[in-house]
Amino acid sequence: MKPTLQEIEVWYILPGIRKELAVAMKKKGMSQAKIAGTLGITEAAVSQYVKAKRAKEVRFGKNLKKEIEKSAEGIIAGKNQRREIQRLINVAEKDMIVCSMCADKCQGGKECFG
Repeated sequence: MKPTLQEIEVWYILPGIRKELAVAMKKKGMSQAKIAGTLGITEAAVSQYVKAKRAKEVRFGKNLKKEIEKSAEGIIAGKNQRREIQRLINVAEKDMIVCSMCADKCQGGKECFG
């Protein structure tokens, strides 16, 4: 059965965004415990993201990586992490990353955005 667009977002895009946020926050000196609490994930998940053992399948372009850096700084400064993650998912859609993953995982991908 082919995954839906929403499944692609949940299985690949969202974990990829969390991974990049965790890595960016770690580079800015946050502890894994603090990152976990801030992102609402486990310390084990943060460790696997930082060590590139989880969320390896999706590749983000320069634009989304730049936006992730901005979001990491904003979240550290107190911005709502859920809103920032939703904003990043929207950027991923605009950058056609979701369609790219769908084309790879759905064996077609033309159904994504028509």
